[in-house]
Amino acid sequence: MANWTDNIVEKVNTAADAIKNIGDINEVDVATAPREVVWEDGKVKLFHFTREDKPKAKTPVIISYALVNRWAMMDLQPDRSFIRKLISEGIDVYVIDWGYPTRTDRYKSMEDYILGDLDHCVDYVRQAHGIDKVNLLGVCQGGTFSLIYSALNPDKVKNLITLVTPVEFADNDGLLFKWSRDMDVDTMVESFGGLIPGDFLNFGFDLLKPMNKMRKYYGFNDVAKSKDKLMNFLRMEKWVSDSPAQAGETYRKFIKDLYQNNKLAQGTFELGGQVVDLKKISMPVLTIYAKDDHIVPPDSTRPINDLIGSKDKELMEFPGGHIGVFVGSRSQKMLTPAVAQWLVDRDK
Repeated sequence: MANWTDNIVEKVNTAADAIKNIGDINEVDVATAPREVVWEDGKVKLFHFTREDKPKAKTPVIISYALVNRWAMMDLQPDRSFIRKLISEGIDVYVIDWGYPTRTDRYKSMEDYILGDLDHCVDYVRQAHGIDKVNLLGVCQGGTFSLIYSALNPDKVKNLITLVTPVEFADNDGLLFKWSRDMDVDTMVESFGGLIPGDFLNFGFDLLKPMNKMRKYYGFNDVAKSKDKLMNFLRMEKWVSDSPAQAGETYRKFIKDLYQNNKLAQGTFELGGQVVDLKKISMPVLTIYAKDDHIVPPDSTRPINDLIGSKDKELMEFPGGHIGVFVGSRSQKMLTPAVAQWLVDRDK
């Protein structure tokens, strides 16, 4: 009887601590590393992160994140920030903020994003620093964009890094890849009025591992009794819920040409009337994949090394999942310092 009573008391106390901690929260901050807008066009912005000391590498890196969710994952909080760690390791960092598309952007194409926005950001940094080439770091879909850009503009990219980036879309390990093959993307784009809602995409990601969300909320009381753990939880939830819509024409081409027809890996993908030949990527390339990634499985990323023409190319396995690459403790201790050193070593 005493054990049962003690258990009830413990749960009541835990709930009371959780309620108090939640009540004490005024704001949930993410992406707090100091930065300034140095270029913008419409909804797209280029941020430059400020630093107090001189960087070890004279060539800055531009981060190209995916259109799905927001780049804030790379600066979730001060002690779990891929960007802050890169800066502390001596790298000058820029990041592209793709913004929040609205109905007026329904016809914005992959050409507009890659040959327009991404190219303008690269040219800005080249001019601002008086250099011919920049370092490019692409994440997930942003990594696919970076591969395409580097193949079409090898004269503007000094070093290329891809993180959890899909290129082999015929992979059968990923449930997302299987679903996409049977998707009627034309009907979907038109049914949503040319703008794919972010909540719709998040629902699809949740279905990849539906029990994860249940486990997460089931243990919320235990998380919320610690203010630090609660803030970690809320920052992640804020990032997950901050999901921009997708411009219909970009979504249509990305699904049809890549997920359904695997054109990039096959060498038949075209952008702006140009065939994208990955063999034209000749700069040093670091390809990072996550061993337990259920969104972009390793077998969809590793073929990058076989498809590019670079002689200096390296595969790096991260022992974790898709999100752990950015916010896990091993990312801070192992991965990000290794990325920074890789760039410093090639900053000739």
